[in-house]
Amino acid sequence: MKYDFDSVINHYNTNSIKWDFAKEVLGEKDILPMWVADMDFKSPEPVIDAMKKVAKHGVFGYSNMRESYYEEVINWMKRQHNWDVQKEWIVFSPGVIPAINMLIKAFTQPGDQVIVQSPTYHAFFFAIRNNGRQILDNPLRLEDEQYVMELADLEQKMNHLTKMILLCSPHNPVGRVWRREELIALGELCIKNGILVVSDEIHMDMVYKGYQHIPFASISEEYANESIVCTGATKTFNLPGLQISAIIVSNPELRKQFRDVLRSCGIYFPNIFGIAATEAAYRYGESWLMQLLEYLQENVAFLTKYVKERIPRIKVIPPQGTYLVWLDCRNTGVSPTEVHKFMLKEAKVGLEEGTTFGCKEAGYERMNIACPRVTLKEALRRIETALSLLPKSQGASPAE
Repeated sequence: MKYDFDSVINHYNTNSIKWDFAKEVLGEKDILPMWVADMDFKSPEPVIDAMKKVAKHGVFGYSNMRESYYEEVINWMKRQHNWDVQKEWIVFSPGVIPAINMLIKAFTQPGDQVIVQSPTYHAFFFAIRNNGRQILDNPLRLEDEQYVMELADLEQKMNHLTKMILLCSPHNPVGRVWRREELIALGELCIKNGILVVSDEIHMDMVYKGYQHIPFASISEEYANESIVCTGATKTFNLPGLQISAIIVSNPELRKQFRDVLRSCGIYFPNIFGIAATEAAYRYGESWLMQLLEYLQENVAFLTKYVKERIPRIKVIPPQGTYLVWLDCRNTGVSPTEVHKFMLKEAKVGLEEGTTFGCKEAGYERMNIACPRVTLKEALRRIETALSLLPKSQGASPAE
């Protein structure tokens, strides 16, 4: 089946955070939303059909995972990532972020340090602070248009309070797909210092040609024993509203501790639609995903070409994965501290401010390109037009 990613779908009046609540969150009306990390595309038809079947039955009682759910998760991980996962390792959580909060509760104490590698997913910071733990930041370094880990800095900062690292793989927002040797270097350091690796791999299927995602726990039995992988079908197939994820924990002691915290929070049963959707997505969704990745890669190419030719003062950090693009807007002629406001008020484009992700420098923005190309083109046209209206002295780069 050939899927259509060019059609524009009306998202208004659907309770969409990205579309219906943009004004409430971003503070401006008439915004073209390119912010929240969900897609503007319909999920695959087999997924929609599976949920219609559940809806038609008409009874929406408490549910639990059936054997076929585990089979589809296991088969997907093997087929897509060459990772042998066992049924008992798979633990339900209503999303990766709830899981990360509960993992922090399970394996750290108030006052302990949890490592992040900024700029990184902003929910990590909230999870650490809201649970009374300390953030230990190990900032990534931009080198030759890509971000790299600074492990010497990390080793120097670790102390007896450092208990966990929240690894983002593939990385949101900078789009890195970590190489095996990078993950091994990080893993060796964490194992040596008794640091539990919690790897957020919700974007694991969103990887472009020439790159390969390596599940952290698949590297070796030792790495699996000292890590927990948080993933699911929600980003891949645009299902985040169904509140279902797979937390993969091979270490039985860690798994028991995590389950105990889940129970203490009253989390037992998954969403009945989420079960059906995940099964259908993993069983029938591979062709849709392959077409989606081609379309997204074409969006990246369109964005990069447009910016280079028509908005050259913005720099695109080339993504290796995810549908999120990190933009360096420090040299647009707008003060870096005013860039986000400018995009909202003047360009009427809703991006996400880089400092939200812990970026130390103002002037970076995250753009969601999982949209029809006409939408992406309109966002870029708005930005180009707004920047062209700047006074010449304001729009000139420092070199000019």
